[in-house]
Amino acid sequence: MSTLRTNTFTCVRCGLTVTLSGPDGARRNHCPSCLHSQHVTDHVEGGPSDCLSRMTPIAIAVLRTSDWMVIHRCTRCDELTSNPVSPDDNHLILMRMAVRPLAQPPFPLEVFGEV
Repeated sequence: MSTLRTNTFTCVRCGLTVTLSGPDGARRNHCPSCLHSQHVTDHVEGGPSDCLSRMTPIAIAVLRTSDWMVIHRCTRCDELTSNPVSPDDNHLILMRMAVRPLAQPPFPLEVFGEV
């Protein structure tokens, strides 16, 4: 029995058909439109995941090399993963996640007026 392999996947959130290769030729695992992904690899145990739930983008991390990474959290098991940003990823969502800590700090901004 042969398995049919395609070079696309369907986004688990928005339903967009996405190519596995980004415009830079790198392999992608998240939707460039909504940045959601599917939990297919168990990074904790190093093998395929039996979770298969949606991975929600929650933050941006910037590496020492200045490369941006999207941080995802699984909606079922809470595992965190990081994936490189692709050139065609939704820039508005990326910027919203990047400035969220400044727009919603975990402390009151009024304390800076008293210093």
